[in-house]
Amino acid sequence: MAEKMELHEVEVWDGNMAASHALRQAQVDVVAAYPITPSTPIVQNYSQFLADGQVDGEFVMVESEHAAMSGCVGAAAAGGRVATATSSQGFALMSEVLYQAAGMRLPIVLCVVNRALASPLNVNGDHSDMYMGRDAGWINLCSYNPQEAYDLTLMSFKIGEDLDVRLPVMMHQDGFICSHTAQSVRALDDDSAYKFVGDYIPKNPMLDFEKPVTYGSQTEEDWHFEHKARQHNDHMNSFPVIERVFKEFKELTGREYNLVEKYHMDDAEIALVALGTTVESAILTAEELRKEGIKAGVVSLRVLRPFPFIQIAEALKGVKAVATLDRSLPGGALGMLYNEITASLYHSEHRPLVTNYIYGLGGRDMTIGHLKEVFKETKANADAGKLTVPIQQFIGLRGPKLTFY
Repeated sequence: MAEKMELHEVEVWDGNMAASHALRQAQVDVVAAYPITPSTPIVQNYSQFLADGQVDGEFVMVESEHAAMSGCVGAAAAGGRVATATSSQGFALMSEVLYQAAGMRLPIVLCVVNRALASPLNVNGDHSDMYMGRDAGWINLCSYNPQEAYDLTLMSFKIGEDLDVRLPVMMHQDGFICSHTAQSVRALDDDSAYKFVGDYIPKNPMLDFEKPVTYGSQTEEDWHFEHKARQHNDHMNSFPVIERVFKEFKELTGREYNLVEKYHMDDAEIALVALGTTVESAILTAEELRKEGIKAGVVSLRVLRPFPFIQIAEALKGVKAVATLDRSLPGGALGMLYNEITASLYHSEHRPLVTNYIYGLGGRDMTIGHLKEVFKETKANADAGKLTVPIQQFIGLRGPKLTFY
């Protein structure tokens, strides 16, 4: 059982500052980075901590996000604790190397400040980059506010570095709505935070010349399948480690995290499934609707990868109708969250009606009014016992209403 630690007084941090203090407290050895809005302050703050002597590490300024992750791969393979941050177009440029990091089993921590992908160019938040990188072999954790950005960044090191996992971890937060919004954050003191994360334990470091190792080898058909299957196996079996770290963090701080988060779901008849900052707005909306006698609930994923399909089915087993909210354009398909939620429900004995709403692209607000509309359409589905609206539609879009299927 973790020893109960004292917390600092309340700090007022935005999501970027919260994540950067977690990097400082974890005493990251190397941050290789290239700045991109809205994630720049995370690595900028780390460089200032380094200049001020608050961390004993290296900040490597490179020529691109591709080079940033390449530098992280090299430093992690050498045996260091490594982290960086990026967003959007930089994440896209980095994507080739994301697969290298996962395949080499390097526990790098990547703070992703979610932002729209061009074209047209947009610096505001949506989940386009989150979904683009979900299948790169990384563990993916999702925060809703600056406190969670701090907590989950600290936990990312402990999860990814566990010798039963040994995989890189992305920690997501919404661009600007979380990254640049200052809120109260209760941080651990430096010693307690570092003790929680623990000393870095290198595994097969390249600088151990007594035990030479190879990184980046070529396998072709002889062994590629076996390597990828083992990687997938360990990824899918990382749930116990994630849950153990969540439990230890709760014992330390009193703050609870779960693979799947549920709000007002004990007697819910309808539910919304969402990610990011929208979750808190959906909870407030559900509370308002409950005053009107509508039994509304909210479900969210704390862990996007590995995907907790059993826990999702369990969370939604009692509801009649569900609306999934996708903050990205699925590119000629139903939304990615919709597809994963419905796949989770396929083998369930109870299959609620499920609809898909695309919203908030490029930073467009998702208001309480919009969420009430979604909830009430979902209730109409539940009352009718069939879909009364199209399977997919846009919410909060100007102009003619666009619907599909």
